[in-house]
Amino acid sequence: MSVSITMIAYALFVGIGATLFMDLYALVNKKVFNIPSLDYAILGRWIGYFKEGQFTHNNILLTPSIKGERIIGWSAHYLIGITFAFVLLIVSGIEWVAHPTFIPAFLVGILTTIAPFFLMQPAFGFGIAASKTPKPTVARMRSLMTHAIYGIGLYVAGIVLNALI
Repeated sequence: MSVSITMIAYALFVGIGATLFMDLYALVNKKVFNIPSLDYAILGRWIGYFKEGQFTHNNILLTPSIKGERIIGWSAHYLIGITFAFVLLIVSGIEWVAHPTFIPAFLVGILTTIAPFFLMQPAFGFGIAASKTPKPTVARMRSLMTHAIYGIGLYVAGIVLNALI
């Protein structure tokens, strides 16, 4: 297999694995602590409005829903997770899978918080780093924790992939 095909296959496995790990964390938070996570239908709604040239919203929660927004959002969620895993493999090298290390995976996870803080939350009408939400510090900490868990998931998925190959 060529290096690029191998890299894509590894990114698929690690990205899906890490995103699943993050989703399991969100599920535990919801079931045990009643802490909600992002409704990915909102992400799908945001993306769905791109075709109309609308990239920002005053408050996306007040924007009319679109057909298929949940599937669009969940698909985008996993594609984003795969993309960030690909970034990990580009930065650390494909050899990372042969010897997964925690620090690069965790740092990529933490750095992915840039996306919600400076892209998604402002575009949703929630302000930079959730500054326009009722409890910005809580929202920031939840985002940071969720993305830290994603980073741990990158590492765990890397270990699992290593064991499989």
